[in-house]
Amino acid sequence: MAGVIDTSEFRKGLKLEIDGEPYEITDFQHVKPGKGAAFVRTTYRSMISGRVLQNNFRSGDKFTRPDIEEKEMSYLYVQGDDYYFMEDKTFEQTFISEKVLGENKNFLKENIHVSILFFNGKAIGVSLPNSVDLKVTKCDPGVRGDTVSGAMKPATLETGYQVNVPLFINEGDVLKIDTRDGKYLTRVATA
Repeated sequence: MAGVIDTSEFRKGLKLEIDGEPYEITDFQHVKPGKGAAFVRTTYRSMISGRVLQNNFRSGDKFTRPDIEEKEMSYLYVQGDDYYFMEDKTFEQTFISEKVLGENKNFLKENIHVSILFFNGKAIGVSLPNSVDLKVTKCDPGVRGDTVSGAMKPATLETGYQVNVPLFINEGDVLKIDTRDGKYLTRVATA
């Protein structure tokens, strides 16, 4: 996948390598000042550390494509601060630290299929499905007559994640949770 990227090819989501680290462009703007050379004002995010940088690149600057590979894997288990995943076809296993996973760890349950990004053979990130189904393990019962419109209560899910849910949700219910913002979407099954 090695190749050269010119600043004229910049677009949101484009991945490029700068100083040996993979970055993803989050925003860019081609600028042609009245005096001087044209440049591209670029905002980009590190795919390893998550830090966001801004820089102006001269028009015509060249960058290499990062050696990034994406693999479909299944989540297996957690041991200490490491989360283990397995590729279904080759049974190859890899782990990702809790620091790299970030908030995504709240939505992992056994056998869920995820996409893992590898940079130079090292796992650097996880892409989850847009929603997951998780069981409620702890929740206060809804009180009869407590029917205020839009009222919410906290519920703890099987992964330990806490989410606000409507009053009619009970322990044992299975809920669909949006992995992008961590919010309750709907009830999938009742206890």
